[in-house]
Amino acid sequence: MPIQKYSVNQHPIQTLLSWINSSEIAIPEIQRPFVWDGVKVRDFIDSLYRGYPVGYLILWRNPNVRLKDGSISFGKRILIDGQQRITALMTSILGWEIVDKDYQKRRIKIAFHPVEKRFEVANPAIEKDKSWIKDISVVFSSDFRLYKMVDEYCQLNPSYKKEDIFESLESLRGIVNNHIGLIELNSDLDIDTVNEIFVRINSAGVSLSQADFAMSKIAVNEKFGGMELRKAIDYFCHLAIKPEFHESLKKLDPDFTNTSYFQKMEWLKKENDNLFDPKYTDMLRVAFTYKFKRGKLQDLVSLLSGRNFETRAYEETIAEESFNLLKEGIFDFMNENNFKTFLMIIRSSGFIDPEMIGSRNALNFSYILYLTLKNLDFNRALIETLVRRWFVFSILTRRYSGSPESKFDYDIRQIHKIGPKEYLESVINAELSDVFWDEALPQQMNTSVASSPFFNLYLAAQIIDNDRGFLSKEIKVKDLVEIKGDVHHVFPRQYLKKYNFSRGDYNQIANYVMAQSEINIAIGAKSPKVYFAEILEQCRSGKLKYGGIDNEEDLFKNLEENCIPKEIFEMEKDDYQRFLTLRRKLMARKIKGYFERL
Repeated sequence: MPIQKYSVNQHPIQTLLSWINSSEIAIPEIQRPFVWDGVKVRDFIDSLYRGYPVGYLILWRNPNVRLKDGSISFGKRILIDGQQRITALMTSILGWEIVDKDYQKRRIKIAFHPVEKRFEVANPAIEKDKSWIKDISVVFSSDFRLYKMVDEYCQLNPSYKKEDIFESLESLRGIVNNHIGLIELNSDLDIDTVNEIFVRINSAGVSLSQADFAMSKIAVNEKFGGMELRKAIDYFCHLAIKPEFHESLKKLDPDFTNTSYFQKMEWLKKENDNLFDPKYTDMLRVAFTYKFKRGKLQDLVSLLSGRNFETRAYEETIAEESFNLLKEGIFDFMNENNFKTFLMIIRSSGFIDPEMIGSRNALNFSYILYLTLKNLDFNRALIETLVRRWFVFSILTRRYSGSPESKFDYDIRQIHKIGPKEYLESVINAELSDVFWDEALPQQMNTSVASSPFFNLYLAAQIIDNDRGFLSKEIKVKDLVEIKGDVHHVFPRQYLKKYNFSRGDYNQIANYVMAQSEINIAIGAKSPKVYFAEILEQCRSGKLKYGGIDNEEDLFKNLEENCIPKEIFEMEKDDYQRFLTLRRKLMARKIKGYFERL
């Protein structure tokens, strides 16, 4: 007979709120931004008032941990699904402040009309209307007196009957007696099983990430400074996007500003570089893989719980060591010199715009590699070379696009087992053979996806080679990327559409170039044969029509920089497929030369 992996019970909302107040149930997300707006909170309270089902909450009990003195600490319940509903109850019924998307603390007040029996988000008009209870939290406070409120309300609204108001307010107070379903998962379940249960129960089918579980584990640990660590991760991510948040943070959380975490992230107040704005998943993944030499975040969750992988028991010393190690990793992640030097290396590979970096995992592992090499005291110049090459290699081969955690785990173990330089170069040499450059890469460039990693690699190569835009005399590809210039077509889109070419045909990345808009407008819907004949005439006559190139030598140099085959001068619609084949090979050759120089 299969073992039951969870229990299902119905509990009054009052019981749930009392658990929260007594810390019996841990709300790991309570310090993080609340994503529901006031209308959703209103609708939730209305559903409770009317007795409608509001879904199940899912709790996962922390494993019991053996303490240093030999005693057992019984695990708290962790809320893993239902944070928005619980937070809605706390702000509307208990009157607690929530933290909005800008980390500002505020109340969401829900008003109640006892005659019409409807709820609204409190607003200035309601504040002035005597027929509304402005804030339902007063009805649930410990010093609330029902008869007194009924008398006061009817004095302000003499046309209403006291018995009707009494009955209505009694029904409102009865919300906390309504039951809500609670699914409690066994403490000995592994992370994957918990996630599978969550997905199957959740009607939206939204999968919790391993990082979500890890952040929950961090936040509920009071003994080893979990909440401070949790805040550090969240605040760093927010500051990286909004440096102006620095001043607000000092007012919002003065206790945190006295921590060493805050000192480590203060540099962000003057930082506007957006090449890498990390999310909490990035910070956890980098810090964990770098410090623990493991790649699977489910292992982090187990280690933070104190799991001994050999005995399968849970020990406080392991939890303590894991928290300390993770803190060290987060400190190294946030370190100004580390972060800025790493981004300098990424920029030096030609990736100067965040939109060029399609693989966040390639970026994460490259930062892991940087921190690892620095910790191993590698020569700085060698660090830059290895990180740059591995980053570009990872994007080129899409190394971390499938099963990234398994790849992270394998790569970091091999790096420490074989040696960083030896392992990285052996993998690169094995995968980037002549067959890859001459056959595989050109074939993979047969795509119409503008965000393709191969087109971005091609642009990075052009940036490093200081190439000019298509038919530009002075304007560089780097300039066009930085100002968010347009991607244009060598064979104009309108020209090909006229001959019934499909979107997948004319939007091939081998048909793309970075070009000034005025040059593209001048080309219009002409065939390459027609507009290149005019460009040749421009070079002979000096009468400029397409950019500023005024001699053939410079023209051919520009075409070489942009990997345009020389056959372009005679090409029309029937030559389009041959053009794509020729240009893919030229683009692949350029990427190869660029990679070999990294």
